[in-house]
Amino acid sequence: MSETLLLQALRVSKRYGATVALQEASFGLRAGEVHALLGANGSGKSTLAKVVAGAVAPDGGEIRLGGQAVRFRSPLEARAAGIAVVYQELSLVEDLSVQDNLWLGHEPPARFGRVDARAARARTEALLGLFEDVAGPRFAPGTPVGELPPDERQLVEILKAVSLEPRVLVLDEATASLDGRQVDRLFRLVGEWKARGWGIVIVTHRMEEIFRVADRATVLRNGQVVGEVRIGETSREELIGLISGEASRALHSAEAGALAPAWRTSPLLRLRVRRGRKLRELELALYAGEILGLGGLHGQGQSELLLSLFGALPGQDLSLWLEGQPRRFRHPSDAMQAGLAYVPGDRNREGLLAARSILENFLLPSWKSYHRGPLLDLGQARRAALEVGEKLRLKFGALDDRVTSLSGGNAQKVVLGKWLLRAPRVLLLDDPTKGIDVGAKAEFYQLLAELRAQGMGVVFYSSDDDELLSLCDRVLVLLEGRVAAELSHAELTRDRLIRASLGVKEVVSGEP
Repeated sequence: MSETLLLQALRVSKRYGATVALQEASFGLRAGEVHALLGANGSGKSTLAKVVAGAVAPDGGEIRLGGQAVRFRSPLEARAAGIAVVYQELSLVEDLSVQDNLWLGHEPPARFGRVDARAARARTEALLGLFEDVAGPRFAPGTPVGELPPDERQLVEILKAVSLEPRVLVLDEATASLDGRQVDRLFRLVGEWKARGWGIVIVTHRMEEIFRVADRATVLRNGQVVGEVRIGETSREELIGLISGEASRALHSAEAGALAPAWRTSPLLRLRVRRGRKLRELELALYAGEILGLGGLHGQGQSELLLSLFGALPGQDLSLWLEGQPRRFRHPSDAMQAGLAYVPGDRNREGLLAARSILENFLLPSWKSYHRGPLLDLGQARRAALEVGEKLRLKFGALDDRVTSLSGGNAQKVVLGKWLLRAPRVLLLDDPTKGIDVGAKAEFYQLLAELRAQGMGVVFYSSDDDELLSLCDRVLVLLEGRVAAELSHAELTRDRLIRASLGVKEVVSGEP
């Protein structure tokens, strides 16, 4: 491994509104090195990787490549400079073949501006051969990517980056969909790429992968770098301590714990998943007056679990009971009729109609409730919307204003308020406070406490561990689609939450 720095991030900062994603974060990558970026949810590790890759423009600081300052205005510019990225969220075009995806945008050239089809085919076969014996028979140049299973699509995504022969390869949770044999093969290849002098950055939640393949690690917490370690000179305990930043202590409220005996009678809702798109052998019970948290690092099946409860992922092998009665939701409308409500984290894409008014967005799920025969009782609809708006402390000009006139926090209140008009029994929350300011969060927390006191059951996924620790009665920690741990009362601590998220077992006194 060379001591020369191939890539440097120097004092990089990035804000999203009131949220500080990175604060003067720095790290360096050497040629022939694997460098891990580690941290809990919201620590800034993926944002830093995206700044390096040109996918996010920093507000401050600089990136140096080969000692020269660079400023990438897009991932294409970073790619042209020799930086390739593999994301967990795939960038493939499903209707195109494997070969077309591999070479899209950088096809092997022939004379007169044509594509050298023979060279493309030969290079494709050579690349696919790297994973040939750990993939199925359809893993071939002419297969449409959309016909491949998720693990093989991820392999195509990896090979798409490798086809660029990069100086720097960034693997951002690239092993999440792979099986053990495929991970083994990838890491063997990583060793070969290191020997060629590539610099490799990995972002992963799997502790065993860090100790298996990384040379050094930079740990981030709350957007700041809190430590850099050589993997051969550290331990799991030291890394976990850097990631968590504090000794084990319970942060959840005494009020939450005090309710435990009262609501543990019979579940309001039960779910058993035998196998789903991302979920594996999972069980969940929710009680009236409980806030049940879903923890774990991002992308471990939390959103899929909420969507499964809401009937938005049909065709899965699961069973569901509501107040002891078996139910089957084939569509979200079935879940809505049964008293479930779903608040997405991405309000702009999934929660609001940007071109419509505040009133129309409030009433999206409830228009039928305000019809009197063929006529709409608009007066009653407006009064109901105003009442909910007042309860939510919504700051707005007029109900007829476009919803885009609202701040992020107030827009999220509309997403929540439209469901409160239906008086649901179960509220499903998918990272609902992401991107809203501190004041709006405090008001949201107060509202959750009121709904809980009224006997509503809440399933709450948050990428902010502090929210889970302070708001929830119990937390189910998901890891690769399964429940890795159930934490409550004195066990609901930051240290245990992070250990379970990373798949690290508790050390019991007396054990070796």
